[in-house]
This record gives sequence, C-alpha cells and structure tokens, in this order.
Amino acid sequence: MSLPDFNHELVLEEAVRLPDGAGGYALGWQPLGTLWAALRAGTGAARGGEAVTLASVPYKVVVRAAPVGSPRRPKPAQRFRDGTRVFGILAVADDDPQGRTLTCFVREEVAA
Repeated sequence: MSLPDFNHELVLEEAVRLPDGAGGYALGWQPLGTLWAALRAGTGAARGGEAVTLASVPYKVVVRAAPVGSPRRPKPAQRFRDGTRVFGILAVADDDPQGRTLTCFVREEVAA
C-alpha cells in the first residue's frame, strides 16, 4: 500500500476556555501544530434554517500516524483549519495495518 498524497497543510486546533472578563468564559481555539494531510470529500447535504442554509460536507482527512497520547495525534472534539475552512474532528482511526497513517472523519459546515 502506498502512502496518500499529503498535499494540504492543515493546522490542528484544540478548544480552550478564555476568561470573558465578567467571571465566565468564552470558547477559543489554540493551534497545536501543522500537519500535512490528504483530503477526501464525501457526499454533502444542505439544511434550511430560518435565515441561512447550512451546507454540511463529510471528509476523510488522512495524516501520518502519531502514537496515542502524542500532541500530534488528532482527537475527536479538536479541529483542522485550512485558511478560513474549518473541519471538526468526529472520530480518528488507524488507516493501514503498518500503522503509518490515521484517518480522521471530519465535517465541514458552511453557511450558504
């Protein structure tokens, strides 16, 4: 099995709580590092809302493997960023028997 073409530079981000100045917190995103990835689009869907249509597209993001517990290993609830595009990570699985790659199941949502 050959390795996929890692041709997308994605920033791995993790949610952090930031003080809002009023005793509470706001959710922010902290970059953890940059990973080269292969993106594979799935079938999209659109849902109508009151004022906006939300288009949702599933993707498979394949990255080089990292050991469990490593900060370079993506986890659910983290996300990838590619410029203004954001891909929320839903699940992560080993991609090949040799343990060289991981498949991240992600969803990109875009307001249309």
